[in-house]
Amino acid sequence: MAYLIIGIVIMLGMHFFGMFAPAARGRIVAQIGDGPWKGIHSIVSLIGLGLMIYGWWLARGAPEGGFVYAPPDWGRHLSMLLVLIGFILIGASHGEGNIKLWVKQPMSIGIALWAIGHLVANGERADIWLFGSILLLAIVDVVVSTARGKVPHCQPRLRSDILAVVVGIVLYLVFLFGFHPYILGVPVVS
Repeated sequence: MAYLIIGIVIMLGMHFFGMFAPAARGRIVAQIGDGPWKGIHSIVSLIGLGLMIYGWWLARGAPEGGFVYAPPDWGRHLSMLLVLIGFILIGASHGEGNIKLWVKQPMSIGIALWAIGHLVANGERADIWLFGSILLLAIVDVVVSTARGKVPHCQPRLRSDILAVVVGIVLYLVFLFGFHPYILGVPVVS
């Protein structure tokens, strides 16, 4: 669990720094430039995410892990629906469609739905730490962004909405039939 916790601290710390210390972030960007800052932010966040995944992998089924709660029988089905909607919202965050204007924070809300889905379907301690921390980050980002008035402004295009749905479904299928069973070794569909 140590790697998982260290990864969470790095990942959340990097994101919370930008959210809660915008003046300090601004000074760093002024000194080194926006591109290098984004590069550093991305690398450090990926290191944190990598440690989170590695720690989760080690902790699953370990003696210090164990189930905190038993997922409901319907949890897997609800999870699959929430993850699908989440991927569509993540796809919508990159376009200029009605979905983005309606949801306001589609990336963070999509990630939150993805995390909630995984929390409903999994009850091990490692799952709760991993998906709970990602859910916390997504919720805090929605709250902070909304409080700062960070909302999308665009002329909506139907093409963007259609593309968001198609991209979301394709990502969903890749994760469902490729990433989950072959990379994680955790098949979702039996």
